[in-house]
Amino acid sequence: MSFFVPLLLLCLFAFCFVKKVDAYGSFAEGAKQALPLVKSLLPFLACMLVAVELAKASGLYNLLDLLFSPFLQMVGIPAELSQLVILKPFSGSGSLAMLNDLLLTHGTDSFVGRCACVVYGTSETVFYIATIYFSGTSVKKLGVALWIGLFCSFLSCVVGCLLCRVF
Repeated sequence: MSFFVPLLLLCLFAFCFVKKVDAYGSFAEGAKQALPLVKSLLPFLACMLVAVELAKASGLYNLLDLLFSPFLQMVGIPAELSQLVILKPFSGSGSLAMLNDLLLTHGTDSFVGRCACVVYGTSETVFYIATIYFSGTSVKKLGVALWIGLFCSFLSCVVGCLLCRVF
């Protein structure tokens, strides 16, 4: 599998050679065209990252953990995963660090470890994606899209933990 990326690059350069396309010039032009997009997205990303760090530092995640943990247990998600389920829609890197802690604490082959991996893999960073995609459009009413994204992410966590119980 380690040969895949070099093979892909080789095929790309061969295609550029056959079509007589300047690969480096095309790459540089694409990067140049992407700079205004990056400039317009940066304030939204900074705002989201600051909000996530403030929520962590203030103890908001611990409070949400206490509030939602009984409900999550009721629908089949282990109590140890409540912070992961709450954090994942906001922060991919924060939830990856939390997944690492869960795996070190409970082990990779434990029920909690398997569920944590499935929850991490099946859920999505809904707010990050909404920030990126909707900042580039004129859409201002995000409410319905956010609720649908959060519901689907939560449903994937529930179904994933259910499948871990079955298999």
